[in-house]
Amino acid sequence: METVKGLEQDLENMREYYRHGKTMEASWRKSQLKGLLTLLKEKERDIFKALKQDLGKHPIESFRDEIGTLIKSLNLALESLQEWMSGRKAKLPRIALLTTAEIVPEPLGLVLIISSWNFPFGLSLEPLIGAIAAGNTVVLKLSELAPACASLLANNIPTYMDNNAVKVVEGGPAVGEQLLQQKWDKIFFTGSERIGRLVMSAAVKHLTPVTLELGGKCPAIVDSLSSSWEMKVAIKRILMAKCGSCAGQACIAIDYMLAERKSTPPLVEFMKATIKEMFGENPKESCSIGRIVNKHHFMRLKDLLNDPNVKASIVYGGSSDEDNLFIEPTILVDPPLHAAIMTEEIFGPLLPIITLEKIEDSIQFINSRPKALAIYCFTKNKSLERRMISETSSGSVTFNDALIQYAADTLPFGGVGESGVGRYHGKFSFDTFSHEKAIVRRSFLTEFWFRFPPWNTHKLQLLECTYNYDYLGLLLVILGLKRCRRSYQADFH
Repeated sequence: METVKGLEQDLENMREYYRHGKTMEASWRKSQLKGLLTLLKEKERDIFKALKQDLGKHPIESFRDEIGTLIKSLNLALESLQEWMSGRKAKLPRIALLTTAEIVPEPLGLVLIISSWNFPFGLSLEPLIGAIAAGNTVVLKLSELAPACASLLANNIPTYMDNNAVKVVEGGPAVGEQLLQQKWDKIFFTGSERIGRLVMSAAVKHLTPVTLELGGKCPAIVDSLSSSWEMKVAIKRILMAKCGSCAGQACIAIDYMLAERKSTPPLVEFMKATIKEMFGENPKESCSIGRIVNKHHFMRLKDLLNDPNVKASIVYGGSSDEDNLFIEPTILVDPPLHAAIMTEEIFGPLLPIITLEKIEDSIQFINSRPKALAIYCFTKNKSLERRMISETSSGSVTFNDALIQYAADTLPFGGVGESGVGRYHGKFSFDTFSHEKAIVRRSFLTEFWFRFPPWNTHKLQLLECTYNYDYLGLLLVILGLKRCRRSYQADFH
């Protein structure tokens, strides 16, 4: 059985290292972040090769979606670290005379990060940046489904970062299970809803807080647009989010489209032309579209298409090449809603279009299904915008584009309901791996004597005036010019 040898001793050593306070120092945190930045720059070519080997990603896609976003995140953390670490003053009630308060972030301790295979660098290192910036020691469990990428990180992180505080673990489900049996101060997991439930169940044993970055079926609502130019831009953005980013193997990829029945035929024609424009007449020969991660996922996608009722709804594409783990970008119109392609997260370049009588019906359709990680709405209708924001629930809503919310460090990234628990990116990553400790300082010069026993109705009235900020009443009670008229005075005797 696959296990991590000496795990308990390694974790105890990491806890002891944390207790010595090294990770509390801003200089240590910055040095680790700089080491990670150096790794990305010096190993860029190797990262490109690993992503090509595991997922068939083009170097430009790899830089856009992984290396570039990580460099941006690291630079932000380095520039902002001192500000993030600083405590902030807290406002107190007016009755708190000669008292001050502040909120100070402190690291949680020893944390576990379990990453996913589809963005093996971004989904591993983005949370690692937050955990290190916050001053934690970290065990990073990599996905066995992207072995070249996992090997590269496992072999290089110990060289560029403090091996006493950051450990990298490779291995499959048995290793993951062994890790989850340990006591952690935080678990951060990225992956499927099914495994997310197992992670949360394991965390219950030690009451460990969790962040779960899951997924779900993210819809794109396409309203009638006023010009062919707008339609073309919208379709290009939709197809990029469906096929041009890890071949649709992304938690925030568009899973299905909602459009009015009357506008669907021209939409499909735009899509066909755009697929050819982006990936050529024979997409299988294109280096601009990634490959399915392994045979298991390839067969899963083929099975979705081989359903006889689903096959009849294919209007474009549908071909595949098992030897090369290639699935052609495929458009389907009105597949059965009970079919697996409409009930399971697709995670591949298959795009069902569900037609509606009017686009406003999309709100009811979305609300009849589990909450999505993201909703994408392509419209110029301000009323529809407002309704989409106020009448639906999702991790995020993006209008007239897709995926861009992931790259915005100033926005929290995370789900709601079954699409996830918690959030990260930018300062939100730092906060996710920190505890906000309340600090209060009180002077000896003042005291409210009436907050101490023995109790009487006079003290009750003084407290009542104090909590109501009735300073005149407080003065009158102190001077004996105002008396308690409560009917239960006898209860105090």
